[in-house]
Amino acid sequence: MSRPDLASTRQNRWVAAIARITQDKAMRSDLDHLPDSKRQELARVVDVLFSEFADAIAGGTMPHKRKGRILKIVLFGSYARGDWVEDRAAGYVSDYDLLVIVNDRKLTDVVEYWSRAEDRLVRDYIAQTLSAPVNFIVHDLADVNQQLSLGRYFFADIVRDGVALFEAPGHPFTAPNRLEAEVALKEAQDYWAEWFPSAAGFIDTSRYVASQERTKEAAFHFHQAAERLYHCVLLVLTLYSPKSHKLNFLRSQAEQLDGRLIDAWPRGKKFEQRSFELLRRAYVDARYSPHFKISNEELAWLGERVSRLQALVKAVCEERLDKLQAAAAGQ
Repeated sequence: MSRPDLASTRQNRWVAAIARITQDKAMRSDLDHLPDSKRQELARVVDVLFSEFADAIAGGTMPHKRKGRILKIVLFGSYARGDWVEDRAAGYVSDYDLLVIVNDRKLTDVVEYWSRAEDRLVRDYIAQTLSAPVNFIVHDLADVNQQLSLGRYFFADIVRDGVALFEAPGHPFTAPNRLEAEVALKEAQDYWAEWFPSAAGFIDTSRYVASQERTKEAAFHFHQAAERLYHCVLLVLTLYSPKSHKLNFLRSQAEQLDGRLIDAWPRGKKFEQRSFELLRRAYVDARYSPHFKISNEELAWLGERVSRLQALVKAVCEERLDKLQAAAAGQ
């Protein structure tokens, strides 16, 4: 499941990527590599996004609502590349990953404009109308084009490898510039210095409050530790991480970048699945719901797995930083 190093792969493909984007203002739009059932599901997802967004801006008097538009919906990640996984016996199913691009930054507010779409797509997956979970991020076109001009890997990869499920004419992407290795190294080092120690602090706090039998509090702090570890690895590897507290989303994004991270969360047994679900819910429910319960056994397992995630993130990030250091020294 592991993926090759991102640095060398990206550096070798920059010239071809820039040439392709310059020549073809419209993105690739074929889904021939997917079975009919997957194409039909993605069509449904697009319909949900459009209908819920239309409801969210309906009747708005502010200019950004009256003129609000979805400009692009781009499939990226494993379903765009063609290497998705459906190993239901082991509990591993690749997610649909989408980038939604709107015409105004104000329309990227997830709570105000996109929460109902998220809820509908979750319900569809639970009801088995969709065979895979759906994750989407929302950015405005000006922001994405700025990130491309700065050479940000995450967005350059999407433009190069993604598939346009919807694309309004007349709104091209900017051809990405090449990110200098020294700049990438400095940013990655800063992210590492900020996020990894923060995660370690939450792990220490979790263990302390668990020893005081404050299990709900411990579950919340384990959530925070895992969240920070995922943000850390995403930022170090791609210089981007979505503004999200959703562990299942962050886990999916990180595991696609380096398959070694899958080892942090065994998911073939019901106990393992239930325990991760408790961790996922802990961000809200462990603080506010009187009905949230977690056993000492579940909490101990979560502590072991978060520690395993910490070790894996450390190895992946240090490997990445070493390669960026070598690339910067060779410039």
